[in-house]
Amino acid sequence: MAIKTTAEATGPAGHPADATATAAGPATGSTGLAPLELATLDAVDAAAPEPQSSTDLAAAVGVSHAVLVDGVLKTLAAREALVLTPVLHEAWVLTAEGTTYASTGSPEAQLVTHLAAATAAGGSGGGNDGGDGGGSGCSLADVDAALGAGMRKIGMQQAMRQGWVVLHQPTKTLRLSAEAAASPPPDHVAAALCAVRDAAAGSSSDDGGAAARPDEGVLKALAKRKLVVKKATKTFTIVGGPRLADARRPQATDLGRDALVSGAWRSLAFKPYNFAAAGKPVDGGHLHTLLKVREQFRLIFLEMGFAEMDSARYVESSFWNFDALFQPQQHPARDEHDTFFLSSPELSRLPDEEDYVARVKAAHCGGPDGAAVTGGSRGYRYAWSAAEARKNILRTHTTAVSCRMLRELATATAAAGGVFTPAKMFSIDRVFRNETLDATHLAEFHQIEGLVADRGLSLGHLKGVIHTFFRKMGMDRLRFKPTHNPYTEPSLEVHAFHQGLGKWVEVGNSGMFRPEMLLPMGLPPDVRVIAWGLSLERPTMIKYGVSNIRDLFGHKMDLDAIQRNPICRITF
Repeated sequence: MAIKTTAEATGPAGHPADATATAAGPATGSTGLAPLELATLDAVDAAAPEPQSSTDLAAAVGVSHAVLVDGVLKTLAAREALVLTPVLHEAWVLTAEGTTYASTGSPEAQLVTHLAAATAAGGSGGGNDGGDGGGSGCSLADVDAALGAGMRKIGMQQAMRQGWVVLHQPTKTLRLSAEAAASPPPDHVAAALCAVRDAAAGSSSDDGGAAARPDEGVLKALAKRKLVVKKATKTFTIVGGPRLADARRPQATDLGRDALVSGAWRSLAFKPYNFAAAGKPVDGGHLHTLLKVREQFRLIFLEMGFAEMDSARYVESSFWNFDALFQPQQHPARDEHDTFFLSSPELSRLPDEEDYVARVKAAHCGGPDGAAVTGGSRGYRYAWSAAEARKNILRTHTTAVSCRMLRELATATAAAGGVFTPAKMFSIDRVFRNETLDATHLAEFHQIEGLVADRGLSLGHLKGVIHTFFRKMGMDRLRFKPTHNPYTEPSLEVHAFHQGLGKWVEVGNSGMFRPEMLLPMGLPPDVRVIAWGLSLERPTMIKYGVSNIRDLFGHKMDLDAIQRNPICRITF
């Protein structure tokens, strides 16, 4: 069936235009469709309401099936102009060897033809022994020279099996049999291969080529010789879609003011919206890896009933960072090689509570006054300097925040007439140390700290709270090692067995704040404060497999890794 369209479908001198170029060419007219798309729609309209086969449609519009499917049908189906139903087929197709034999003839037929021609010309050697009708025959060397050794071997094998040729052993010559010499056999193999080729190309008769197509026995024989193979193919059954009528009209993608005012919207064909399609990726912000882990630790503290302390104070006075914690002014941690000192402003004011400052001084200096405010401690027995306590620094630990909060707790207790209210508090924030930078140390990092203040607390309470805290992180096996901290006594290192690493690792530090720190604040004598802390970076490095801390925090951080890293769940 020939299909004519409103678009030009023929080339010069009436020859068909190049189908691929037509399908890929620009849209023509006001329809927004290419000529081949219009021809396809016309063919579907002409066949309606009967469905069309994609193979028949490809033949009707004069293009290959692949060009029709990829260049036309998928586009029209996306516009909902057509509905495609896939149909799977299994078809026999020629191999490369089979394609050659379909054009040149089978090896056995070529051998018979060559022997017949040689016999007619008088042969090339050997006399006739009688009993064969092939004359003197041809030597194997002559056949190899004419057909090739490979072709001769295959043809000789097949022709001798069919009884078409015989081999004269004494002279090693090939001759036609009497039957083949009298009546040359037809080349059924080449004919069958041509039938398979034509059927695969869709050029068989209107009834599907069933009569011309070889039967299964012949096909199996050809497959055994590796001349044909079975190949799965897919065609489509085509019917008109819900927007077939609108397909020839320009597809509007937006409803603008001009169309509303002029009323043109009534005749517009709107392109359907795909509400299931994924939107454009949003280049929004992503939480830093440390913030993901920080939030998990924060949730653990909140779940345990802790309140978060206000830790937004990077610059701290030496008084709150060291002196109030009963850390002596000559301690090595207060040297410039461990601490960042500010040059401007260099000094800060001491707390307005002069009596508290005096008690802190007495605790350091010792003597009768120190013993009176600390419950009998001898102190460090040195001349405490207010100027040293006023020096501004970048805080070296968040314990300075805990110290301020405990002082506020003592003030609230005094204001309540000595009625003490237990407290559980935590903080997670940045601290600064004048460290040598390497794979495990930075000059700034994050510290996690928790404390419990109540009457009658003991070391057993400290270990119990720590067990509960780390159990929520998935660490059940803990052990403690005695250590020294200037402001806690006793002090314990916390070690946990890491299942992933298969070894014990240090996960934190802990202890009970010394009376020399708590009593000058004004807390009741029987109030004890237990505390523990750990870094934020170390568990984050273990969680995300980071070996160099500089790849986790700082200017060397891979920004893409922030987007790639998954959400954090603290289960080590």
